[in-house]
Amino acid sequence: MKKRIFIAAAVLFSSQAIAQEQVQKKEADSTKNLDEVVVTATKFPIKQSLTGKVLTVIVQKMLERNSGKSVPEVLNTQAGIIINGSSNNPGTNQDVYMRGAAAGKTLILLDGVPLYDASGISGAYDLNLISADQVERIEILKGSQSTLYGSDAIAGVINIITKKGGAKKINTSVNLAAGSYNTYKGAVALNGTIKNTNYNVGFTKLYSKGFSSAEDISGTNGFDKDGIDENVFSAAVIQKINSSLSLKANTHISNYKTDTDNGPFTDDADFTIKNKNTIINAGADYTIGKTVLHLNYSYNKINRRYLDDSASRGSFAYYSLGNYTGTSHFAELYSNVAVTKHIDVLAGADFRRQSSNQSYFSLSAFGPYTSPTLDADSVKVNQFGAYASVVLKDVNGFNAELGGRYNSFNKYGNVFTFSFNPSYVIKNSIKIFGNISSGFKTPSLYQVYSEYNNTGVELKPEKSLSFEGGIQYNKDKVNLRAVYFSRGITDNIVFINTFAPPYGSYINADKQKDKGFEFEASVDFGKVVLHANYVNLDGKIETKTGAKDTSFFNLYRRPRQTVNLNVGISLTKNWNMNIALQSIGKRYEAVYLSAPDAMPAYYVWNLYSTYSITKNIKVYADFKNITDEKYAEVKGYNSRRFNVMAGVNFHF
Repeated sequence: MKKRIFIAAAVLFSSQAIAQEQVQKKEADSTKNLDEVVVTATKFPIKQSLTGKVLTVIVQKMLERNSGKSVPEVLNTQAGIIINGSSNNPGTNQDVYMRGAAAGKTLILLDGVPLYDASGISGAYDLNLISADQVERIEILKGSQSTLYGSDAIAGVINIITKKGGAKKINTSVNLAAGSYNTYKGAVALNGTIKNTNYNVGFTKLYSKGFSSAEDISGTNGFDKDGIDENVFSAAVIQKINSSLSLKANTHISNYKTDTDNGPFTDDADFTIKNKNTIINAGADYTIGKTVLHLNYSYNKINRRYLDDSASRGSFAYYSLGNYTGTSHFAELYSNVAVTKHIDVLAGADFRRQSSNQSYFSLSAFGPYTSPTLDADSVKVNQFGAYASVVLKDVNGFNAELGGRYNSFNKYGNVFTFSFNPSYVIKNSIKIFGNISSGFKTPSLYQVYSEYNNTGVELKPEKSLSFEGGIQYNKDKVNLRAVYFSRGITDNIVFINTFAPPYGSYINADKQKDKGFEFEASVDFGKVVLHANYVNLDGKIETKTGAKDTSFFNLYRRPRQTVNLNVGISLTKNWNMNIALQSIGKRYEAVYLSAPDAMPAYYVWNLYSTYSITKNIKVYADFKNITDEKYAEVKGYNSRRFNVMAGVNFHF
């Protein structure tokens, strides 16, 4: 089977590459043109050559070449990012690990506005709730970014920028796809610009019967399939009032129901999860001379419902029901001023309010159990932050940014962070950069208010200090970047076991130290475009056991080494192909009250091809894991074996 696949791939790969005479111009995807304008690095438009921060951009053309893939699948091939669960059953947890940092320490932004799940243990946002069909581009900013973006940005931020209206009055697009595991997807969008009004409306439907989430080690194939049914709706409007003022509003409403199992290697026929998310954003941009004033407000509500009501159960409970609701309000006012040709000043303030309702009930042989109810009237926290930065641009090739933030909470005390990002550009092709930045992550509402809170001891925010340095070469059709980074986290929040009810609590205990090396390359040979990245990662936690300090590697589910290789080929004017290899090194899986299990290394080959029938109609096919590799991202759970997704895109 594998041999036949490789032969077919080789024939398809080479049959028309030699005969090609005309190659379409290719747009860079993730390996950073120095002249490209970005927003996330400084919160206002700036060329990449003028910032020393490590930024990756996934542009629209790259997303179009990955039609049918999810946002986690696209992110999972980027240097320094592991999305644990990206190749598991749709609807499973998508834990974001950036540069070895734990889940919840990478901040997700939607159009520059922070996204949280105020009901979750880590506070991390569920990427299942965002459809790639509604995304214009993604900007990935590595290193601590708490000075600009506040809590949770210890490892970096991922800014998902949604689509806006096109230049015509009416533009329509339709994407229809089907594939393995009885998976079907449809997406439709309508956008345009009518006089001073820019609008975009989109809807995506995903349905899949899926496969068993848990691995059946008995080999009897008796485990049931765990599917998903998801709907994602988005709408946005930008109204230009005059040359100085524009107003904007958008909403993102998504929900999905997914079947799941109740643990590794354990089937559960009637365990379901329902997740609903409503986001409403509003804002305004006002220009006064060289000053732009930005106002943003966001409302974000997430409700998760876990129901297990069957005699076919994966745990000791006959019945269980958990409801978790988190509500977040975010308001921000900031301004950037072009003081001179070489100096920009940014200053702003933001306010965040989070609250949560949570309840859990179960029935087992031990009788009924009801957890303490958490109510939004008492389970809440407020944050206020003020920040400023000075950006020095192109003074004989030298650039620098110096910034600071003061954050005040009604629960945890106060935090100050800073960042310093110098860089030097030589002949507009070589950039040398170094960054020093601090960050913080506040305790989640669950850690503070649940029955596992440490009574009498108030949790403190986790604090980090990060260093990175590197060099980037960009000239003609070659783009190379090498970065070394290190990060230390103090007041690390951990869960400790106790021998009295509730048998555990969250405390500030440990120190975390991570370091690594990233190398990225992009070379355009004309007919062939090569993208590659390599990451080497190490990390340890330092903890005190009695009077003795101990340390051990603890980057569970995070490989020490990863390699991504992507070869893009324009076979003809209308036919493009991508062949991708991902190699994941050995990882470790944490085991309760025991030594961690080693998980073997694995590799995955993928093949993606698109063909433009006309300028408005394109078909594509995505062959994933073409060697049918069997591996596990999470021990005891299945990943996708060889599978196919094919579809057609219409643009009018």
